[in-house]
Amino acid sequence: MARRQELADVVKVRTLPVQVAAHLTRRIVNGEFEEERAPSELDISQEFGVSRVVARETLKILASLDIVEIAQGRRVVVRPQAEWDYLNPLLAEWLPEEHVVELLQELHQMRLLLEPELAAMAAVNISEEALAGLREELDRMASLEDEPDDYLEVDHEFHMAICRAADNRILDRIMYSARWLGTASRRVTNEVPGGLHRATDAHSRIFAALMARDPDAAREAMRSHLQRNIPILAEKEQKTKARTAKR
Repeated sequence: MARRQELADVVKVRTLPVQVAAHLTRRIVNGEFEEERAPSELDISQEFGVSRVVARETLKILASLDIVEIAQGRRVVVRPQAEWDYLNPLLAEWLPEEHVVELLQELHQMRLLLEPELAAMAAVNISEEALAGLREELDRMASLEDEPDDYLEVDHEFHMAICRAADNRILDRIMYSARWLGTASRRVTNEVPGGLHRATDAHSRIFAALMARDPDAAREAMRSHLQRNIPILAEKEQKTKARTAKR
């Protein structure tokens, strides 16, 4: 699948600048740098024993994620954490687990705001071809309930197909940009015993509302599906924070 290849490509790209950037990000999160000053190109080169080219690329990566800002005179400062690019898959990989589970909660808040309305919009606009595609994805879900990794991909495609059917390019790109966190979120909710079977049932109700072209029913079916995951993600966050506090 295209998405599986996408994930594989990201896994392969672990150059030296990426590795150094990951290490520095974790240190920044832990508050190791005073007065918001981040290491300079020279600092990185000396501390890690890498070339200035590698150090420069490291800072470019951090800047591209809005983690640091390279000010005039090449002074490097740490940007406020609230302004970091949390939709980038690298951050989801680099951040401590307790930070990631907080992001999953925030992602779910976004999904609850957007996806019920996207489902309602799709119910009005969806084509017969798109319905046929959703039907195929739904059938695949039912056959993959014992294969959580494969199920996850089909689940994601089902939701993106609804987003495309809503026919709003901006909302489509917002949902697509959050796909990495969406994958992490689904891995958590898929761990619950019987969760995939219940998810298939929930997707079946969403599909039935879309097929009936009933926007109110589609909105409610999507909202109900997403709300079931709220306590699962909340429990994950509590357990992670409790585990972190014991360290």
